[in-house]
Amino acid sequence: MAISAELIASVCAELYDRSLRGIPTDTRQALAQAEQRESNQTARHTLRIMLQSADAARQSNHFVCSDAGIPVYFVRVGTQAKLDGDLRRAIVDGYEALVDTINPPLLPHVTHPLTLQRGHTGPGMPIITFDMVDGSDCLDITCSPKALGSGRWAALKIFSFPDLATIEAFIMEAVMEAGTQPCPPVVVGVGIGGTFDYAAKMAKEATLRPIGEVHPEPVVADMERRLAAAVNQTGFGPMGTGGTSTAYAVHVNYAAGHGFIPVAVAFNCWINRRTRARLHNDGRVEVIE
Repeated sequence: MAISAELIASVCAELYDRSLRGIPTDTRQALAQAEQRESNQTARHTLRIMLQSADAARQSNHFVCSDAGIPVYFVRVGTQAKLDGDLRRAIVDGYEALVDTINPPLLPHVTHPLTLQRGHTGPGMPIITFDMVDGSDCLDITCSPKALGSGRWAALKIFSFPDLATIEAFIMEAVMEAGTQPCPPVVVGVGIGGTFDYAAKMAKEATLRPIGEVHPEPVVADMERRLAAAVNQTGFGPMGTGGTSTAYAVHVNYAAGHGFIPVAVAFNCWINRRTRARLHNDGRVEVIE
């Protein structure tokens, strides 16, 4: 058997749709925990409203936020996966079918960078990153639509042989410049090393890591804890209402490279949109929370 183009299109459309109508389980748990820990009463009330909004959206099958973002997919292709049809074309077809059928309709957020004309399609849409996975016999697809609030404030800077203090200072500069615009509490993703483009990719992928899952290397795990504590001491708080609930987590990925060291910072807003599924050769679809 093989994974059909029709199945890929259907799953990709469903992943986008589902990402708009609720928040991930780990994110809801982190939001509830933040509400219990928060000592600032205004911030605590704000967190409670956010929980109620997320629950109401899921129960009524409505969008959590009117900014549905632009379509972004991360696709891990198993070397033993069998495909019946064109993979990228299937993802595009799934997105276009969703645009035609979703209720409520998607607002036209896709923007031409030169003319600023807005619509639902355009060059490069959807944005798709492909990676190969040795030994796997499935397609692993994550949908993480990127909205304006979090997308606008991503940052990248290239250093020459920086120490940890310099790297962490830049990350905090990016957080301070973003302020409340990414709609906190946020997940902060960091990519260090590699090349210009690869650091940005690592930062975005870091935002997709489940909340509570720390980096396996102690030096990086310590860095994540140190940065998360610093971000939560900025005083921004949920939606800018103060308190100590600015970030769910800081997740750091890194790669070796040259002496020039890119450092990229990305944000996922409080909704933390990410939905994921694995498509197997036998036609099974495994939904992953």
